[in-house]
Amino acid sequence: MITLNTETITLHRLVQAVARTPDPHVDGDSHRQPADVHIACHAATALLDQARPADPADPAGWPTWRTLIPHVDALAQHAPPDTDTPTTARLLNHAANFLQDQGELARAIDYYERALNCDLRLNGPDHRNTFTSRNNLADAYRAAGDLRRAVPLYEATLADWERVLGGDHPDTLTSRNNLASAYQAAGDLGRAIPLHEATLTNRERVLGGDHPDTLISRNNLAHAYEVVGDLRRAVPLYEATLVDCERVLGGDHPDTLSSRNNLAHAYESAGDLRRAVPLYEATLVDCERVLGGDHPDTLSSRNNLAHAYESAGDLRRAVPLYEATLADCERVLGSDHPNTLTSRNNLAHAYQAAGDLDTAIPLFEATLADSERVLSGDHPNTLTSRNNLAGAYQSVGHLGRAIPLYEATLADRERVLGADHPNTLSSRNNLAHAYQAAGDLDRAVPLYESTLADCERMLGGDHPLTETVRANLEAVRR
Repeated sequence: MITLNTETITLHRLVQAVARTPDPHVDGDSHRQPADVHIACHAATALLDQARPADPADPAGWPTWRTLIPHVDALAQHAPPDTDTPTTARLLNHAANFLQDQGELARAIDYYERALNCDLRLNGPDHRNTFTSRNNLADAYRAAGDLRRAVPLYEATLADWERVLGGDHPDTLTSRNNLASAYQAAGDLGRAIPLHEATLTNRERVLGGDHPDTLISRNNLAHAYEVVGDLRRAVPLYEATLVDCERVLGGDHPDTLSSRNNLAHAYESAGDLRRAVPLYEATLVDCERVLGGDHPDTLSSRNNLAHAYESAGDLRRAVPLYEATLADCERVLGSDHPNTLTSRNNLAHAYQAAGDLDTAIPLFEATLADSERVLSGDHPNTLTSRNNLAGAYQSVGHLGRAIPLYEATLADRERVLGADHPNTLSSRNNLAHAYQAAGDLDRAVPLYESTLADCERMLGGDHPLTETVRANLEAVRR
C-alpha cells in the first residue's frame, strides 16, 4: 500500500482517499480531524511549491514539472478553493505558466482563474499579486486566441497599475506593453503602434535606453511596423536593437538571439533573402550552441530557416529541414503542442510548393483536425490552418471544397479578429481569387475592390498585401 525508495513515496489511491477524508462519526479518529487534514493540505502545497523549478519556460525543468503536475492536479481537485492560501496561488500561477508553454491552454486558464480568485479574496483588488494574476490570465486568453476577453482584462489591469503605482512604475510600463501587443494581435494597429511608441518613450526616460525592458519595447515596436508593412522603419529599428542587445546583453543572450531572428525575418519580409538566409543560419548555429538542440527557441529557429529556404525556392533544403524540425517538435514538445501543429502546417505548405499535393492535402487536413481539437475552432492558428487547406484544395482544382472553406474562414476571421485584421483582409483576397478561378467575376471584382480599399486604409499603399490585391484586381479587369 506504501512504496518507498530513495527519492519518492508512492501511496495506493485508497490510502490517499482515507487519509484525506476526516470521519467525525468515528470515535478516536485522532489522525483525521478536519484541522489535521487542513494542515496536511497546506504542508503538501508548501512542499510542491518548494519542489517546483524556478522558471517554467526553462526546458531543463520540464521533466520535474511533468512529475509535479499530477500532484498539483490532485491538490486542485481535492482542496476546496476557499481554503487556498497565497502559496496555493503562487503554485497555481507557476503551474499555469508551464501548462501554457506546453500548449495546455484550457488547463492553464483554469489555474490562472483560481489563482486570481484566491488573490482577490486574500489580498483585495488593489494588491500587486492580484494585478499579476490578472495579467497572467489575460496572457492565457491571448494565447488561446480569445481576444474578446484578453483585451478588456489587459485594459482593466493597466488602469489599476496606473491608479495604484503611477504611470511611470516599471510594472505599469510592462502592462502598457502587453496591452499594445494585445491590440496588435487583434489587428487594431491604429491603437497598438501609438501605444508601443509611447511605451518605448517612457521606458527610455524612466529605465534608460539600455535597460532590457527598453530593448524589448524597441523590438516590439519594430515588429508592429513590420506587420503594417512599414519596413523602412522596421528594419533600421531591428538593426539598432540588435546592436544594443549585443552590446548590453552579450551575443549569446537569449534576447539577443531572438533579436537576430527578428531582423532576419524582417529582411525576408523585405525580399532581401541574401541577408536573411545567412543571418538565419548563423542564428540557428548560435541557438544550438547556447540553448541546445532541443530548446523551443532552437526549434523555432530551424523552422524559420526552413521557411527562408522555401521563400528562396530552395525546396531541396527546405523540405528535409521542415521534416527534421517536425520530428524534433513531436519528440520534445509533444504531438499536440501549438508549435508542433505550426511545424506540421509548414511542412504541408512546403510539400504543396514542391507540387506534392497528394502528401500535402492529407497533412493539412490532419493538422486542421488537430488544431480544432487542441486549440479550438476560433484560435487564429486554426483559422490559418483552414485557410491553407482551402488553398490546397484550390491548387488541385477542387473549387467546390475550396470556396465554402474560404467563405467559412472569412466569416470566422471577421467574427474573431475583426474586419480590419491583416489576416481577415488576406482571407478576402483569397476568396476573391477563388471566385475568379471559378469564373464568378460578379463576386470576385467587387470583393477585390472593397478589399483593396480596406488594405490601403489599414495597411497603406506599399504593404505587400495591398500590392497583391491591387495586382489581382488589375489582372481580372484585363
